[in-house]
Amino acid sequence: MLIAEAMNKNVETARSDTNIRQIAKQMTQRRVGAVVLISGSGTLEGIVTERDIMSDVVAEGLNPETTTAEEIMTKEVITIDPSQNLEDAAELMTKNKIKKLPVVLQGRLVGIITAADLIAYEEKLVEKVAQLMTTTRISGIGG
Repeated sequence: MLIAEAMNKNVETARSDTNIRQIAKQMTQRRVGAVVLISGSGTLEGIVTERDIMSDVVAEGLNPETTTAEEIMTKEVITIDPSQNLEDAAELMTKNKIKKLPVVLQGRLVGIITAADLIAYEEKLVEKVAQLMTTTRISGIGG
């Protein structure tokens, strides 16, 4: 299955000059673990995760009102193209020990795929195969 078919197109985004308090509030309200930072033209600039906030702001005693996303964001963001498949995403996530993978097409953010998305997709596949097996046994086709 292609990334384009499984990705979430509703990505939580913000500008890199947004303060961490606002980023954390956005994550809490939307129930997400990351906010992707984009420029005015939609170009990906970075990503801030819950872990970034905990380790770079809270643990360091920084003020979330005055600390901006730009100060703690990951700038070298690992991304994936929507035409790649889910196995490619799983491999990238595993290799780089990340759980969130922005989907970028021609330099612009078009979605995000997460480890939870991969797990949910796997569960759907198992359900479909189980349904197929049940259907074919009932109709006497399978064995």
